[in-house]
Amino acid sequence: MTNTFPIEKFRNVRTPFYYYDSALLRQTLDEVKKEAAQHPNFVIHYAVKANANPKILKIIAEAGLGADCVSGGEIEAAMKAGFRHDSIVFAGVGKADWEINTALDADIFCFNVESVPELEVINELAREKGKVANVCFRINPEVGAHTHANITTGLAENKFGIAMNDMIPVIERASKLENVRFIGLHFHIGSQILKMDDFEMLCLRINELQEILKAKNIAVENINVGGGLGINYADPEADPIPNFKDYFKTFADGLRLSDGQKVHFELGRSIVGQMGSLITKVLYIKQGVNKKFCIVDAGMSDLIRPALYDATHKIENLTSHGAPVVYDIVGPICESSDVFAKDTAIAESRRGDLLAIRSAGAYGEIMASQYNCRPLPQGIVTEDLK
Repeated sequence: MTNTFPIEKFRNVRTPFYYYDSALLRQTLDEVKKEAAQHPNFVIHYAVKANANPKILKIIAEAGLGADCVSGGEIEAAMKAGFRHDSIVFAGVGKADWEINTALDADIFCFNVESVPELEVINELAREKGKVANVCFRINPEVGAHTHANITTGLAENKFGIAMNDMIPVIERASKLENVRFIGLHFHIGSQILKMDDFEMLCLRINELQEILKAKNIAVENINVGGGLGINYADPEADPIPNFKDYFKTFADGLRLSDGQKVHFELGRSIVGQMGSLITKVLYIKQGVNKKFCIVDAGMSDLIRPALYDATHKIENLTSHGAPVVYDIVGPICESSDVFAKDTAIAESRRGDLLAIRSAGAYGEIMASQYNCRPLPQGIVTEDLK
């Protein structure tokens, strides 16, 4: 894979930086659209929180996907990038008034509502503008995903969503409000999910809830199943594009839908994860008492996933063909948790070598900070280096 990186051009760019393979992104988008097209009632939204680099957003908007936003800033970024206003869904457990007003002014497709107090605020703000807001209710399905605890979102103990037992009362409450219109249900059980079993369980739970609603003669136009499809961090070469065919088929086979019902997906990591790498330079090789450290100029401020989620990324030396050496690969931040990998074998490294931390296109640049007064890493797409 190293020969697919424009290494000589990398040498002219200040490290650390994110490199985005725009060709792989477009191939991934083509695959998503091809497989989703097998199911005419499927609607795909891109989860902006995964990567909001303006160049990346523009490519995804041009591909015709909708946008899944979780803040007013994301709505503004999506609109600026060219996403259609009526393709935007607005989720999030804590929507501020200005964010709700931003969404109302943009005439977005719908709000994914997570509580009765939020519903009432949306109704009031919509009333002030003389508008009627479409709402879906995020229901907590009590489905546990096989993923990291910090990114499991479908259990009662999580802050997200409305309890299943409260579903009917909340829908009935919405029916009494003049400036909101109930159009569907929203679910999201977690992120970086690799087992289709988890999604099959979600389908079963959705079917159960739909039967309850049918018994009450409550029509549901839209079912939003969220996102969550994971990627292969251990071996990005083996799976540069996730298996969207099986993913969509799981829902096509598992959901019992009524005529005309649409199924919405909010895909983030699976679209942008593999196209991005964090490029960093080796500063020093330090021999410790029991370990050898490869100290690089990227830190947890540039890619926080390993420190926050115990996440692992494949790391490779782009400029060395030496024999493998085992290192702890660490950054310069004044925190013991500023570690990208422990006891990891990469080609023998020297000062000035360039390393690629792979599968960093999602939740990388977007989560970067200026801790230690460090500059934010820039994001570069393939076209920037031509």
